[in-house]
Amino acid sequence: MRPDSPVPLVRLRAGLAELGPVVVAFSGGADSALLARVATDVLGPDRALAITAVSPSLAPEDEADCAALAQEWGLRWRPVHTDELADPAYAANGGDRCYHCRSELLRALGPVAEAERATVILGVHADDLGDDRPGQRAALEAGARFPFVEAGLGKDDVRTISRDLGLRTWDKPAAACLASRVPTGTPVTLRVLDEVARAESGLRALGFPALRVRHHGELARVELAPDDLADAVRRRGEVVAAVRAAGYRHVTLDLAGLRPDARAVEPGLGTDRSA
Repeated sequence: MRPDSPVPLVRLRAGLAELGPVVVAFSGGADSALLARVATDVLGPDRALAITAVSPSLAPEDEADCAALAQEWGLRWRPVHTDELADPAYAANGGDRCYHCRSELLRALGPVAEAERATVILGVHADDLGDDRPGQRAALEAGARFPFVEAGLGKDDVRTISRDLGLRTWDKPAAACLASRVPTGTPVTLRVLDEVARAESGLRALGFPALRVRHHGELARVELAPDDLADAVRRRGEVVAAVRAAGYRHVTLDLAGLRPDARAVEPGLGTDRSA
């Protein structure tokens, strides 16, 4: 531990050292990336294993970036395959979809953690605790731990520490599964996830790295970083073509820009609690 380490990082490192061997649920977003990196720094790769759950709800680019980060940072990493869509409660996409998704994740991580004699940890931070998050409930029920919460770290702490450590993930948008682009109450299917994935991949290929494609049947609502909106309007023909190639008939650009905490909502159906 460096003597000049910021206090939040000192608390995080101390908590991880006390926790012992860990399996990190690693999605590649800013939160789980910092947790995997610090856990590896504190415990060493022999006692810290990063696991990425791979399924149709994970964007191919996210899986590839997890592998790239593991290579860059010397993380011990491997993917595991999960099958959320096999659960009718998940596919129905009710308000508790994240509970069933996280339950499937913990089911897959359980045997790995047992073999490692390790504790499963997630990158939930203190600012996540104010909302009703069914996924957090599922994780706690399965015995997972939240080191950021235990160290009192919020989102600003995560980003500040990540930036100070020189991690390229410090300003990365929250990593949310592709199902989060689908309004609550609209069934999640393999076709829907594939359309969202292909639309987002097409837009990234055009040079828009930070985005969400919200699924509304035949209509795609595109959220981009505010600084990219003008460019998207200038290149609207390319944007429309990329999204239509994924299967959508209608393409809209959300002028409010990318809001990582925004939800895909349909009137009368309430709010999707994951972004």
